[in-house]
Amino acid sequence: MQALAEARRAADLGEVPIGAVVVRGGEIVGRGHNRREVDGDPLAHAELLALREAAGRIQGWRLSGCTMYATLEPCPMCAGALVASRIDRLVYGAADPKAGFCGSLGNLVQDPRLNHRLEVSAGTLAEESAALLRGFFASLRAPRSPGEPSR
Repeated sequence: MQALAEARRAADLGEVPIGAVVVRGGEIVGRGHNRREVDGDPLAHAELLALREAAGRIQGWRLSGCTMYATLEPCPMCAGALVASRIDRLVYGAADPKAGFCGSLGNLVQDPRLNHRLEVSAGTLAEESAALLRGFFASLRAPRSPGEPSR
């Protein structure tokens, strides 16, 4: 539910509504929502921002004992960051058949050639996560009134 709240924060900013939280010992240690447009930063994905905040709170880059909850299946960049940060588990909502790299297009987080693999649970709150994304993209395609500012 907290990852969905983060996704809604992204939508409120006009960003693609994706959210992520990192949990350790039942406590949220990192939160993030997409900020690529707002920050003008191609790396400002929800997952990376949540990992950065978690590392700051834990005071180290190894996030062993942590679980990431994300509303959308992570892309290759974020999947690589999950492996590099040594997160134990990933729980995500909607699958991403166009860019997901935790089971859809590939499965970087469980590749046996890497030195770390994650447990993955897919489909948690998938419909709610997908509905946020569908609503966001539908609003972008909706016709605008003359004089209405662009989105």
